[in-house]
Amino acid sequence: MIAQDSLSAPDLPFPIFQISHTIRRYLLYDINTVTWLRRTHNILGVFIGSLPQSPQQNIFLGLPLELQPEEATLLLEKGLAFIADDLQIHKKAINSSPKGLTEYKATARREAFATAKAVVNHKQLKTQEVLQRLNVDSLAISSRGKTIDKDEPDESIFDAAQEPSSEPISSGTVPYSSTPTTSYPPMATPSKHSSSPLPEVNASSYALFKHLHASGYFMSPGLRFGCQFSVYPGDPLRFHSHFLAMGHDWDEEIDILDLIGDGRLGTGVKKGWLIGGAVKNSDTNAITKNAQSSAAEDSEDFHVRTFCVEWGGM
Repeated sequence: MIAQDSLSAPDLPFPIFQISHTIRRYLLYDINTVTWLRRTHNILGVFIGSLPQSPQQNIFLGLPLELQPEEATLLLEKGLAFIADDLQIHKKAINSSPKGLTEYKATARREAFATAKAVVNHKQLKTQEVLQRLNVDSLAISSRGKTIDKDEPDESIFDAAQEPSSEPISSGTVPYSSTPTTSYPPMATPSKHSSSPLPEVNASSYALFKHLHASGYFMSPGLRFGCQFSVYPGDPLRFHSHFLAMGHDWDEEIDILDLIGDGRLGTGVKKGWLIGGAVKNSDTNAITKNAQSSAAEDSEDFHVRTFCVEWGGM
């Protein structure tokens, strides 16, 4: 059963962090925001964070979540988020509140030492439990061959480990560091006034993305299949993708060999090759009234039409 707290919306609008002006990447660090977007708005993104224990593995990834430019643009258009310049926000926060940052570092260090102490004590208790079991087993074996004199002092080498050590951990103990997934606290939550320009997206691919998203589909990057989007009818944790989507301009020419190759590729992986583009509503020769009425999510001047290509023979 899903906890009710996990379904609550974050404070809107929430920040999407842009970490570079040269290579624009849009990241989310808050797991509650990531979960809410996936369940409520069909936004998937891609986890890119590696595990601290295995920084070179790329199978089990975690936070942060990188959004596709189309996903970030859609969230901005809906007023759910704003783009925050990660570098400028951190510089401003560190320079404006050095005292608060120092206090936060001291608190984090105390928590790290407390965690390290708890781990060491737990290991000591486990070790002593094993030693006690070994001691009992050795006494049981020796009692089979001879009677143990109760007056004789027991000189077992395990006597010294009967009680947990109450001595404090030495000053050389390495603290367990805990890396938070968000920068606030200690920094204040970014304000919308620090917003950066909108993401740069391809007009044809964004039109197709927005159209499919409004129809209830989930979309992930389609690089592994040579397309722009892998289109899922529901959450990818429950469904396989049904389409491999590629956006085109309405008047763009598509090479016949590309069309055949893409269609065969889609059929080979048991998916449909979906192409789509935005067409002007004034072009009465290319649209119908039903198509116009079904495109409520599109602009007044354009709407999106899609076609599915499947390979039917050899």
